[in-house]
Amino acid sequence: MDGRRYSDGLHQALEAKENVAIQPENQTLASITFQNYFRLYDKLSGMTGTAATEAEEFAEIYGLQVVEIPTNVPVQRQDVDDEIYRTAEEKYAAIVKTIDECQQRGQPVLVGTVSIEKSEMLSEILKKKKIKHSVLNARYHEQEAEIIAQAGRIGAVTIATNMAGRGTDIKLGGNTEMMIAERTRGLTDEAEISRINAEIEADTAEQKKKVLEAGGLFVIGTERHESRRIDNQLRGRSGRQGDPGTSRFYLSLQDDLMRIFGSERMDGMLRKLGLEDGEAIIHPWINKALEKAQQKVEARNYDIRKNLLKFDDVMNDQRKVIYEQRIDLMNQSDVSETIKDMRADVIDQMVSRHIPEKAYPEQWDINGLTEEVREVLGLDLPISEWAAEEGIADEEIRDRLNDNINRKMAEKAAKYGPDVMRMVEKSLLLQILDQTWKEHLLQLDHLRQSVSLRAYAQKDPLNEYKTEAFNMFQAMLDQLHVSVTSYLSHVELQNPETVIQREEPNEEELQATHIDPVTGENEVESAPSGENWGKVRRNDPCPCGSGRKYKHCHGAL
Repeated sequence: MDGRRYSDGLHQALEAKENVAIQPENQTLASITFQNYFRLYDKLSGMTGTAATEAEEFAEIYGLQVVEIPTNVPVQRQDVDDEIYRTAEEKYAAIVKTIDECQQRGQPVLVGTVSIEKSEMLSEILKKKKIKHSVLNARYHEQEAEIIAQAGRIGAVTIATNMAGRGTDIKLGGNTEMMIAERTRGLTDEAEISRINAEIEADTAEQKKKVLEAGGLFVIGTERHESRRIDNQLRGRSGRQGDPGTSRFYLSLQDDLMRIFGSERMDGMLRKLGLEDGEAIIHPWINKALEKAQQKVEARNYDIRKNLLKFDDVMNDQRKVIYEQRIDLMNQSDVSETIKDMRADVIDQMVSRHIPEKAYPEQWDINGLTEEVREVLGLDLPISEWAAEEGIADEEIRDRLNDNINRKMAEKAAKYGPDVMRMVEKSLLLQILDQTWKEHLLQLDHLRQSVSLRAYAQKDPLNEYKTEAFNMFQAMLDQLHVSVTSYLSHVELQNPETVIQREEPNEEELQATHIDPVTGENEVESAPSGENWGKVRRNDPCPCGSGRKYKHCHGAL
């Protein structure tokens, strides 16, 4: 995608492989986890058919209770016990046999796979057996709705990857609305449209009757997913609104999830017990054991997400401080008081470093202080003479430094004009804040990557991260104050009048052009005005009539 690059050096590795110029790593300007993003909302709620298995996570992360609402009509679907085979070949043979039997009696079948590769592999097996079917995965997303809409017709076989709702109902007998829309597209004759409507409705009603007699939609799972929620999504496509239906999962000891059980040991045991080729184990106890395995994997994945959130919560506290400060600064027209406080803070720390508390005058680092004042504040002051005065204390030196820098900044404001100076102050402050925060995010990224190694030293990585991230945040704020003070102390404007914004050009003077690459003509002369277009989405056709997407036409950045 345009303007998008892989992170963590992956894009650079691809560039090296393809022998093109290696570009520098992209830098994160802002980041947030989904959990903290959702927590920004005052009200949070949702509806899904598969929340029950994730109830603990909703309660712990978002404080949301999961309420199960009874179905409108009692569920007629039969969820049959899983069939477990020794090898993947035996499993797929059993699946193909079941599909063939269903197709012969006219029962529609939906087959769920865990990956595109598996769906295409199963498709090849069905092609060899000459079983007519449709494949639904990310490669054919344009026809997706049409394929699902007809998945409930007599003898239909649909192979799908990670099957959730997909926005379309599988209606037994077929989806009347979609079929009518397809057949009547472009027609204007009302009588013809009515005839087609009646014909399709009658056909669908007849089909539905036969499908109901055949047992409704048969859902086949070719493998158990790591998450029970995904399995439930697949099962839930059958038995809608009180329709009959069946669901069954076919597993083998070579499946990824089955390896958690130590499937090699189990394979040896089953051979000793005399399990023949093509024979399956079916028992409710195995279903329960599988569910326990899925729960273990789910718990582990949840722990990973929870741990990620704990780390992000540390950054989130800092994020809130910076964003609130930034919004506050943007809403102010005059930030001179904020900058004055920053200067005072910088001078305070400068003096504390070179003139330690309760130190004798001969222990003061006057040369270091003089050099730092020259470097940061751009002032050449006789600090050594001040220090030689009888009875002078660090407080007095602080006051003199503040007086000198405030006088210098007042002279600058008088020289360039207060309005220009206020604009420069605000602009510089926001730029430096953004740049400093960006660098801080990069440092936190590096800290996240390295802090996990401290577990080897019996230290808790999270506590280490919290401590160091807080120290880094403090250092970042100090650096921000120093940078802002230094920049403003040294800044000189060449042409102050150009800082004030120029007037916007007259709209009548602006002319839009859109040269057609084929004809070479300006299409905009005859195109409708952009003022009346309203909000156009990036992927919609451009209203100018060029035939291109809006993002590639008038919406191009």
